[in-house]
Amino acid sequence: MTLEERLRAAIAAPRPLEVSQDDMDRHELGETCPAAVLVPVIERLSPTLLLTQRAGDMRTHAGQIAFPGGRIDPGETPADAALREAEEELGIPRSTPQPLGFIDSYRTGTGFYVAPLIAILPPDLPIIPQPDEVADWFEAPLDLLIDPANHSRESVEWKGRLRHYWRIHFEDRYIWGATAGMIVNLSHRLRHAL
Repeated sequence: MTLEERLRAAIAAPRPLEVSQDDMDRHELGETCPAAVLVPVIERLSPTLLLTQRAGDMRTHAGQIAFPGGRIDPGETPADAALREAEEELGIPRSTPQPLGFIDSYRTGTGFYVAPLIAILPPDLPIIPQPDEVADWFEAPLDLLIDPANHSRESVEWKGRLRHYWRIHFEDRYIWGATAGMIVNLSHRLRHAL
């Protein structure tokens, strides 16, 4: 099965029962802000995911590991927003990614309702990070990131309650929160699709 066939099967698979979301009650969140991210899978012999580290002075999620993405502007579709954000943050022309489809939307504890768009990117694409938004970028092996052995469930007390979130360790980096949750969702889908 090719990478594209494997990802398309994961997108089409029924939603698994163990899908994770940030551990927040819906009534605590109030209004949510629609957002979209590009989940860029780089087509290499061993496929990788392209991830960014957000700039340290960003208003939200400063310094965190993330997929390129952000708010959906009025009149935009989630796919348009994901492709626009990847272009703005990393210089990836909107026509370059090969969009395959969306996986489960992800509601964050900070009030975003995120649509993750899976797309394939060619290898060795020039990446030009926008320094106001992106401090760094890197690739991580897809197989490592989706391996459940590398997923850990963590807890923290926040606003007087114990909250749970996913964390994935890769080299000297920790991917956690919504980004890790979306990777865990993709992992569940890939396992249920095969």
